[in-house]
Amino acid sequence: MKEENEKPAGLPENAFRPLKPGEKYEPLMSPGKTYPEVNLWSVSWGIVMAVIFSAAAAYLGLKVGQVFEAAIPIAIIAVGISSATKRKGALGENVMIQSIGACSGVIVAGAIFTLPALYILQEKYPEMTVNFMQMFISSLLGGILGILFLIPFRKYFVKEKHGEYPFPEATASTQVLVSGAKGGDQAKPLLMAGLVGGLYDFIVGTFGWWNENFTSRICGLGETVADKFKLVFKINTGAAVLGLGYIVGLKYAAIICAGSVAVWWIIVPGISLLWGDQVLNAWNPSISMAVKDMSPEMIFSEYAKSIGIGGIAMAGIIGIVRSWGIIKSAVGLAASEMKGKKSEDNVERTQKDLSMKIIAFGSIFTLLLTLAFFYFDVMEGNVLHTIVAIILVAGISFLFTTVAANAIAIVGTNPVSGMTLMTLILASVILVAVGLKGTSGMVAALVIGGVVCTALSMAGGFITDLKIGYWIGSTPRKQETWKFLGTLVSAATVGGVILILNKSYGFSGENALVAPQANAMAAVIEPLMMGQGAPWMLYGIGAILAVLLTWLNVPALAFALGMFIPLELNTPLVIGGLISWYVGSRSKDTALNKARLDKGTLLASGFIAGGALMGVVSAGMKFAGFEYTHDLSEATLQTVGLIMYLLLIAFLTISSMKAKKQD
Repeated sequence: MKEENEKPAGLPENAFRPLKPGEKYEPLMSPGKTYPEVNLWSVSWGIVMAVIFSAAAAYLGLKVGQVFEAAIPIAIIAVGISSATKRKGALGENVMIQSIGACSGVIVAGAIFTLPALYILQEKYPEMTVNFMQMFISSLLGGILGILFLIPFRKYFVKEKHGEYPFPEATASTQVLVSGAKGGDQAKPLLMAGLVGGLYDFIVGTFGWWNENFTSRICGLGETVADKFKLVFKINTGAAVLGLGYIVGLKYAAIICAGSVAVWWIIVPGISLLWGDQVLNAWNPSISMAVKDMSPEMIFSEYAKSIGIGGIAMAGIIGIVRSWGIIKSAVGLAASEMKGKKSEDNVERTQKDLSMKIIAFGSIFTLLLTLAFFYFDVMEGNVLHTIVAIILVAGISFLFTTVAANAIAIVGTNPVSGMTLMTLILASVILVAVGLKGTSGMVAALVIGGVVCTALSMAGGFITDLKIGYWIGSTPRKQETWKFLGTLVSAATVGGVILILNKSYGFSGENALVAPQANAMAAVIEPLMMGQGAPWMLYGIGAILAVLLTWLNVPALAFALGMFIPLELNTPLVIGGLISWYVGSRSKDTALNKARLDKGTLLASGFIAGGALMGVVSAGMKFAGFEYTHDLSEATLQTVGLIMYLLLIAFLTISSMKAKKQD
């Protein structure tokens, strides 16, 4: 069949609404024709994107606890490259580049939420062993399971529910991909912002000419308030975090920050006020200091953060309960296909998945490989522990797959960290019950969590790719097949980046990368595995809070995330969200507001990608032994940092407001 290269028009009118009875959605690339999709060009660029964005996302995620979705920037770059090279019929190729490259963000999310916890705990327990292969294999196997477990749900989420789910990220990526020459123009502000954000964060990370955090402790009054009343204000002045806040938007940024404010300005001072003279060490006997003698940061770390952990875990459980009907419907759809006798030849190109037999045997084979990995490496030859581990991985990964896909389809946010926390708590309790505890238990629980977390992250991200392909008219089978290659490349890249960052900065102690989720994971399993009492009461308070927030229709996951991510990383999210709201609401002309908002999204994506990439470069230079020192005072560094941050805000706002609406 001849490959078609005609230039596509815009998306059909019925792309985003429910279909009327008897109505059918016709994608841009006709199901009856074939188009360039998989070739050397698309696969090569897909691999390049996977490597670059895996490194960038890993750095940013470990720095601030948020992993940016790579799909949109990759789509912009793919379109920009094809436009610059005047490549014809590139739409199908660009979908494939985006699909392979987008493995980066999802594999990163799975890896960095759990695996750095191995290094964090190793600082305390040197007998623990951590190696590259553990990180690589757990990320690879988890990613493969996520792909295989999601495919049976594709038709349900993508086709059966056409127009019912908004798919915000998929919508944005699709609009970029179909924009043609407009997409090529979009690459320019993205690259410009990448240079600005990259240079900004590179100077901070390499030369330290200004501080990346501004705090209320800059003056004597602020220091007194922090010490006496346990009240402190902090804000990260980095470009990448500002860009992240813009893309998250004001609504979710405000909810995340509200969780942070509740902890830092109400709970932390409240604990000091109520129990200041007491030594609260019921679940951590190593604490010997009265609460009033602790810094706000210590009170947060030892007590308040656990409330957020409980909230995140409960938000995951609520997600499963809400998705039970989806699980049954999608499994039924897949089962009917397994039993069906219709020939593949009768299935139109745009609905051809990998066969259910391949999915079934592939899933079994991957689980057997996971079993072997657990038996020979993680569980050190213990059959019972290995069987328990594989049951946990298979059961939780499959059940939570729908939660992840559903969350992405509705709000574009995957609550993977909350689901993984619940997995770790469950795995730790069960492993201790079957006799696996101590440092061996910690390694086992974290590797199990790493596999599950990566599987869920992949499932959520992959549904975005498949929805993009559905709207445009790509072949699902090709997306599904080549997704495995992207997973392999991303898993290897992430493992290497984590090793470098650990040696350059570390994940615990002074000036270390925050790695908030990994620290939370470490904080959860350590007491469980070392025979200490876990802070169940604090977890319970967080769980009750999550239920209450859900009842009030407030996104519990976002609020709970804010409760355990450090204050300085939440406040800039609101700044970015406010900029987004401002540029998108100043005009009475809706089209102009949208143009300004879209340009801001491009600039923010550039900040994120540039800042994160140069962060990796800075880490690599430190790893190679580059050192730069200066004698600037702390007050000077913070003041300069604040001035530079205000200039960065001005650049993002003014540049976005200069956008013109499209004819």
